Amino acid sequence: MNLRHLRCFIAVAEELHFGRAARRLHIEQSPLSRTIRQMEADLGVPLLNRLPRSVRLTPAGQVFLEEARRVLLAFEQAQTKARAAANQRNTLRIALSGDMGQARLSALLALCREEAPQVGIRIFETPLAQLVTGLRNDLYDAGFALAGEMDAGIVAMPVWRDPLVVALPARHPLLAFKEVPLEEVASCRPQRTGSSSTGAASSFTRSMNRFIGSEGSPWRRSR
Repeated sequence: MNLRHLRCFIAVAEELHFGRAARRLHIEQSPLSRTIRQMEADLGVPLLNRLPRSVRLTPAGQVFLEEARRVLLAFEQAQTKARAAANQRNTLRIALSGDMGQARLSALLALCREEAPQVGIRIFETPLAQLVTGLRNDLYDAGFALAGEMDAGIVAMPVWRDPLVVALPARHPLLAFKEVPLEEVASCRPQRTGSSSTGAASSFTRSMNRFIGSEGSPWRRSR
C-alpha cells in the first residue's frame, strides 16, 4: 500500500461513487475498483458498502479515511519543509556589525557571487550582541564585526587587516615622532571623528582600547 492507494480511497470515500472518483483521478473505473478491493484485502476489513448506484463507508472505512487524510497531510508538510530547507541552504545569511569598510566588503561579496553564483546572499545590519545571538540561534550563517574576542562556541578569524593610523593637527607635539608610540596616543586621549552610528563607534572604541591597553582613557567620538 502506498500514497497512490490512499489518494484513490480518499477520492472514492469523498465522492461515494466509483465513476465520479475515477473521473476526479483521471483513471478508468475498473482499475480504481480493483485498487480498493486490494486495499480491503490487505487490511482484512471492508472499507465500503457497495450499493447499486453509490457506495457508503463502513465504520472501518470512516476511521481509515481520517487516518489516510492525516498521512497525506503529514507527507505534504514534509515535502514543504524539505523544499524550504533546500531553498534556505542556497541562501547565505550574513550579518554586519559596525563600519566594515564598504569597498572591501563589496569586493568580498562580489568574489562570493563569482565563485558560487547559485548561492544568494542576504545582508543584515545588527549590533554585535545581536549578531552573536543570531549566530547561536541559526539566524545567520556568518557575521563580520570589529571584534577581536568572541564568546565560547563562536569561531572568529580575521578576514582582512587595516593599518592603524593617527590623524593629527599640523602642529601637534606627536609629530616629533617618526612612528607614534601607542602609549603616547593613549595619553593624548585622541578623538575619533566620523559619521558612523553610535553602536559602530562604541565597537570601534572598545577594539582600540583593548589594542592600546588604555581602558582607563577611553576614546571619545566627536560629531
